[in-house]
Amino acid sequence: MDKTFRKLYCSVLMLLVTMMIPIVVLAAGQDIIILHTNDTHCGVSDNLGFSRISQYKKDLKKQGYPVLLVSAGDDIQGAPIGKLSKGEAIVKIMNAVGYDFVIPGNHEFDYGVPRFLELAKKMKCGYYSSNFTNIKTHKLVLKPYKIVNAGGKKIGFVGATTPETLVTSTPKFFQDADGKFIYGFSEDETGEKLYKAIQEAVDNARKDGADYVFLVGHLGTDGSIPRWSSGAVAANTYNVDAIIDGHSHEQYIHKIVNKVGKVVQVAQTGTKLQTVGKMVIHEDGSIEASLVRELKDSDKKIEKIIARENKRFEAILNQPVGEALVDLTGNDPKTGERRVRNGETNLGDFVADAYRTVLDTDIAIVNGGSIRNTIKKGVFTYNDLLEAFPFGNMCTVIEATGQQIVDALEVGVSNYPDEHGAFMQVSGMTYTIDPSVPSGLVLDAKGNFVEVKGERRVKDVMVNGKPIDLNAKYTVGGTTYILKDGGNGLTMFKNCNLLKDGVMTDVDAIMEYVQNYLNAKVGDGYENPYGAGRITVK
Repeated sequence: MDKTFRKLYCSVLMLLVTMMIPIVVLAAGQDIIILHTNDTHCGVSDNLGFSRISQYKKDLKKQGYPVLLVSAGDDIQGAPIGKLSKGEAIVKIMNAVGYDFVIPGNHEFDYGVPRFLELAKKMKCGYYSSNFTNIKTHKLVLKPYKIVNAGGKKIGFVGATTPETLVTSTPKFFQDADGKFIYGFSEDETGEKLYKAIQEAVDNARKDGADYVFLVGHLGTDGSIPRWSSGAVAANTYNVDAIIDGHSHEQYIHKIVNKVGKVVQVAQTGTKLQTVGKMVIHEDGSIEASLVRELKDSDKKIEKIIARENKRFEAILNQPVGEALVDLTGNDPKTGERRVRNGETNLGDFVADAYRTVLDTDIAIVNGGSIRNTIKKGVFTYNDLLEAFPFGNMCTVIEATGQQIVDALEVGVSNYPDEHGAFMQVSGMTYTIDPSVPSGLVLDAKGNFVEVKGERRVKDVMVNGKPIDLNAKYTVGGTTYILKDGGNGLTMFKNCNLLKDGVMTDVDAIMEYVQNYLNAKVGDGYENPYGAGRITVK
């Protein structure tokens, strides 16, 4: 009797399980959810944090939805955990969270192309880009797209990386020993080469059976070179259902009319997990985009992985450097918005002073894009400096003419009042911006400086209280990224006399300034968060 009962029980149980399977599939088939992030910059526990996003993904799956998670790049650089592990710790965490599709942003290359390619093999879902090419072989370095089955549909994801990468990461990383570019990103002076590369990948994904195609691009809007922005790409392509964007650290959902007159949604989530994007494919084929700003529950497994990775570097990071008597900020204290890329700040003054003092130069220049965090009032540590200056740039001294210096300043203000990563914080000099003058900046196909036509926006440049002499030579302190490698397109310095080459890291120079010149206390001269009046606007 017991055997008969057990057989009956097992038969009923199997029947129930069999009946449940189609119920779950039907629930999942109603909506397909694509979660997306961009520009996390190693902010593993910032804002929403990876642990909450991981739990959110799990919770949606428990509710029966097919859920995919994608990244639009710039994940492995931006904080000590990334720098000290050369990106590997972030890849481990993203693998644990369960990303389904990832693309390289410009800062995925900040540890060099060989290191990126090593990390690409470690990323379980792989890295994808339809326009990252080996110039010598004329072949793509990565696969251009991926098709994922979800909810009975084939979802195609096409990757695209901004051609600005050639100047916003370290340019020499993409060159051979003779300075010739061996890697490219489908760059040209019109944008057509990029549009063509992306369209070809989209068409091929459709041919491979994709029911929907999403472009995942590290392209940006504000501050991006217009022809390579997500808006320009959207307007010059077709058969793309929606665009997941990154690069410019904005939070938006835009609607752009594509090449054949169809409205395409473009979404970006900000930076450091301020939000998580959510694109829902409904049963009728419509796509709904939103930004999720609050998540409560956390994945304990991911929390433990993050804690373990952080602990590896704990002793080094917690070393005290000095005391800030004021907040040293790159932001506007009134609005909280980033200011260091379009206005003077006390943190910009501070780091420029550090370079000029320690390197013993006439002037120092610091691109605003290299400054990434506030140093808060109180005792600050090595970790705090690495949070603010995460690139590991090396300090260099060159001899440059006054003309080359004002050309560099002109590049920095070309987008003003919008941001530019090349906006210069300065020491030993002052300058005025005249925004009423249209920018006459001319760039080449790669986004490098060529010349300035017509009247200039930069006026009244003074070096140590005297008008700059365009023909005279000055010693200039800064980083190899700007002064040697042509970062941000600043190629005017490339043939300058190199006086000191990579003598110390930026953080080491700042530490020496704080401890040997300021007696470990930072405050005098830096009280005003808007700086000491070195940069004025006409």
